[in-house]
Amino acid sequence: MADFNKILTPGDVEGGIVNVVIEIPAGSNHKIEWNRGKALMQLDRADPMIFAKPTNYGFIPQTLDEDGDELDALVITDSPLPTGIFLEARVLGVMKFVDDGEVDDKIVLVPADDRNTGNVIKSLSDLPKQKIDQITHHFNHYKDLKKPGSTEVKDWGDENEAKAVIYQAIERWNNQ
Repeated sequence: MADFNKILTPGDVEGGIVNVVIEIPAGSNHKIEWNRGKALMQLDRADPMIFAKPTNYGFIPQTLDEDGDELDALVITDSPLPTGIFLEARVLGVMKFVDDGEVDDKIVLVPADDRNTGNVIKSLSDLPKQKIDQITHHFNHYKDLKKPGSTEVKDWGDENEAKAVIYQAIERWNNQ
């Protein structure tokens, strides 16, 4: 497997299209993480099925969030994307999230070329409220069996707020 942080850039942030590497397919209960030191995908743990991911989960290369990991990405598709692929994705917004007291924001995206939907999803407001509610519920509760109350979705931000988070994460990457 290639080192995604060496061969991919974050993408065209200003244009709203970024590169995303998929770690966890939608519907999976496996917590798969990019191990930066080894440049490999690693199974961190198997969560109970009730905590399966409601979206594809990955990261934007050459970024660092405040938690020290690459900036997280939630990619919404109708079917799961496999671990280890990358795609160009359209930035919709950001889920402002705190995990055990640390800022751990999630950029929300769809494939840049989604012919299944006719590329009609351009912002968070284009998503069904039910999808936002499912994502919110998942992230508010996915650690309930291990550490109840340790995660909280604080808010949702639009594309411009998401771009600001991405730019800050790129700056952290460049200054490490």
